[in-house]
Amino acid sequence: MMNHITFANPQLLYLLIIIPLAVLWYVFRHNKQQAYLQFSDASAMKALPVGWKVSGRHMLFALRMLALGLLITAIARPQSSSSGQNVTIEGIDIVLSLDVSGSMLARDLKPDRLEASKDVAAKFVEGRPNDRIGLVVFSGESFTQVPLTTDHAILLNMFKDIKSGMIEDGTAIGDGLATAITRLKDSEAISKVVILLTDGVNNSGSVDPMTAAEIAKVFGIRVYTIGVGSYGTAPYPVQTPFGIQLRDMKVEIDEQLLQQIAEHTDGRYFRATSNEKLEEIYKEIDQLERFKIDVTEFKRKYEEFYPLVLLAIGLLFAEFILKHTIFRSITA
Repeated sequence: MMNHITFANPQLLYLLIIIPLAVLWYVFRHNKQQAYLQFSDASAMKALPVGWKVSGRHMLFALRMLALGLLITAIARPQSSSSGQNVTIEGIDIVLSLDVSGSMLARDLKPDRLEASKDVAAKFVEGRPNDRIGLVVFSGESFTQVPLTTDHAILLNMFKDIKSGMIEDGTAIGDGLATAITRLKDSEAISKVVILLTDGVNNSGSVDPMTAAEIAKVFGIRVYTIGVGSYGTAPYPVQTPFGIQLRDMKVEIDEQLLQQIAEHTDGRYFRATSNEKLEEIYKEIDQLERFKIDVTEFKRKYEEFYPLVLLAIGLLFAEFILKHTIFRSITA
């Protein structure tokens, strides 16, 4: 885009003070050169018309001063510039693989592990507008809730439909990872990432978790694993003859397996024991996996003094012609 005019030699603009000084000198000299005649009565002279040549004789000086002003401005080298940026944004393809097994209803996170995980994941999605993001859910089996998409509004809306019990219960970590890999293996993104969140131990499914991790490594997919749940026991809602009651149940997370999956794929393992810790984990992953932005800045300067010089030469030429033709008798 075009920017405002700048000057390469702005200090030379101080020379413009010559013009008002020259005007003062011209007025002073003009007054001294006035001819005076003595008459006893000058009333008759006032009625005489003033010729246009007399009125226009100051035009020559005005042309000269205007040309001088243009030349001074020209030697200060006015310049316009065009500048801009070429921005190339390369996003990252991310699949969120979320455990929706019954144990995700434990309430060591508020209101429970599943809802807390959904809320934090949704904030993560909102903060990455340039990435394609997909969603896989798993418990005893797995399926793709949302394929890779940049339409994050649809993705966020689908989070609302996720609930425990929507598929067969269990914890099929290998299946959840394998399904996410299937969505990413053909991606041409500069970075391919799976964020796998679970609160249990692999106890079902048809794919061994480490086999899935090996496949992820082959396709250059980095896996971040998150174990969600407090240490020791956690309150879990249990159906009793007296209604749903909270009972403390032992928290069992296969941290060794999750660490091995992360290390094998050049990712990292995190433990989320609270809502705040879970938010911190997603923020850390967000910083680790930032999209690439290439910004090329350019700026060009254009000399603008040529038209000023040409106009000044034209004015000086006009003054010369007028001085030696129309106003020759006036200025002789």
